[in-house]
Formats: sequence, structure tokens, C-alpha cells
Amino acid sequence: MLNTVIEGYNTLMNDYSDKRVKDWFLMSSPLPTMAMCLSYAFIVKILGPRLMRDRKPFQLRKTLIVYNLLQVIFSSWIFFEAWDAAWGNGYSLRCEPVDYSTSPAAMRVARGCWWYYFSKFTEFFDTFFFVMRKKYDQVSTLHVIHHGIMPLSVWFGVKFTPGGHSTFFGLLNTFVHIIMYSYYMLAAIGPQMQKYLWWKKYLTLLQMVQFIMVFIHASQLLFIECDYPKAFAWIILLHAVMFYFLFNNFYQQSYKKREDKKKVAQKKKDDDDRAHNRPVDAPAPASSKSKSIWDNLTSTPCFLPAVTDNDTCDEIYSRPPVNGEACSAFLSDDSFRHRAFVSKSANT
Repeated sequence: MLNTVIEGYNTLMNDYSDKRVKDWFLMSSPLPTMAMCLSYAFIVKILGPRLMRDRKPFQLRKTLIVYNLLQVIFSSWIFFEAWDAAWGNGYSLRCEPVDYSTSPAAMRVARGCWWYYFSKFTEFFDTFFFVMRKKYDQVSTLHVIHHGIMPLSVWFGVKFTPGGHSTFFGLLNTFVHIIMYSYYMLAAIGPQMQKYLWWKKYLTLLQMVQFIMVFIHASQLLFIECDYPKAFAWIILLHAVMFYFLFNNFYQQSYKKREDKKKVAQKKKDDDDRAHNRPVDAPAPASSKSKSIWDNLTSTPCFLPAVTDNDTCDEIYSRPPVNGEACSAFLSDDSFRHRAFVSKSANT
């Protein structure tokens, strides 16, 4: 039985994989990638919190600005390669087989796929920074699963299909990353940038459009004849569905939290008015008009790995020091969201 499994594995890796990438860094076997993914999970869930247990959170404002800038540059280059070498240069949206030749154009696309795979490792630092800032509520199981499985998923794409139909996912993903990491970088600079970040409410819509486009683009392969492995179409479909439900769960939590916060604030105001014999505001009549999908999307905080828009700028920068010390560098401890802001009093 074991010999059969080993023989099948060797046949798969040697006979069905792309020979052009077999000698590329980390491409000979999935085991190094798997080991790094498992190490990532161990570091962010076990080792990191233990090392930080008796340490103060790191203040990483400048580090985050530089990191996000580098991510913007890296994502922009990958997006340019995907567009200039493929999707802006003759790739078909309906069916695009993999070009396994060694032509300059085909090799350029394959190399771009490898760099996209490599970029998934750089995104581990999103979580490492959470741990260093002791924001363990950010290191949720879903967050770790998402970051932990992406390198391995993309590895199989580079190993067997470095080009063709599935690179559309990478094109969209890197475009979204350009926008998102630009937002993180600007938000990390400080409150003076808030007036320029009015567009943050559209990031959620951008993410949802990405999921829908990836789903539609991949699902069409299930209904047409195309010389592209349907197994990879299924993998991309499952990723799109997973991300959609991840977002939906995030949306439900953030919407409920926003409504609860409004109720608490109103109750506090009413109690204060009663204590000072001021007239209490009458409860606002329930609106019979439900919000449109557009209103919900553009008023919902975006699902971002390194920033928050749950707390207002005034709340972030006006909270007094706790026990005589500067406020936590990355907002309140009870927020379940991902942060990149730094308090005024934090030393950087």
C-alpha cells in the first residue's frame, strides 16, 4: 500500500508536472512549502505568544509604513507582469490553456506565477506584526488558515499550471492588494491622512467584486470544452466560496458590533440627560425602508489584514494614557479588527 502511494506520488510529480519549473527554488517538492506553512501556524499561535508573554507590545508604526509600501511596490510589479505578459496581451477570458513551451512569453508568465507564489510568504508578516503587537484577537483561526494555505495552494498551481486560465485570480488579487496595502500605508502614517481616505468604504465592494469575478471566471470551465485542468478550476472555485463566506461572517460581526455600539452610546447619553434633568431624546422611529445592498457594502468596514476603521479617528488619538503610559499603539484591545494606526503619544 505504501509503495503504491509513493509510486503514485512520484508519477504525479515527475510525469504530470511542468518540467520547466522543477529546478526552481522550492519547486522540487511541496514538503518545504508545507513545512513553512506549518511553522507559520506554530509561530503565530504558540511560539510567538509565549515569547511575547512577558514583553510589552512593539511599537511598529514606521515598520508598518515601510512594509506596506514594499507590498504596494511588489504587488504592482506582479500585476504589471500579469497584465503585460498575459491578460493585456491576448489572453482569452473564456478559455486560456497553459503554454508549456520555453518561448520568452511563456517563460515570463511562468516566472510571474512563481513570484506570486513567493509573495504569499511575504504576507506572513501581516500576522507576525499582530503577534509582536500582542493583538492576539487578530490572529483568528480563519486568518491563520487563510494565510497558511495560500502558499501551498499556489505552489500546486506553479508546479502544474504556471500560466493560462487560473492566472486571472492572481491578476485580480494583486490589483486588490495594491489598493489595500496603499490604504494600510496611508492609514499608518497618522490622523492627518484621514481626510484623504474617504474611499476606504469602497474597499469592501472591491473585495466582493473580486470574489464574484473569480467565481464566474473559473466556473465557466465546468461547462465548456477547454484544454485546462478542471481540477484547478474547482480549487479556485472553492477558494472563492471560502473567501465569500469569510467575508460574510466578518460582515455580520462588524454590522452587529456597530449597531451595539450605537445602542450603548445612546443609552449613555440618555442616562446622562436624566441625571442632569435634561430632556431625553425620543427614540427614533424604526425605518420601514431597508438599506440597499450598495448601502450595506459601502458602510461596512473592509476585511483588511492590517488596518481598522471601526474606531473613529477622534477615539483613536484622544484616549488618555493607561496607568500613566502611552496608549496601546494599535487601538483598543476589544476590537476584533486588524489595525495599523498608532497613538499620538506612542514613541516611534
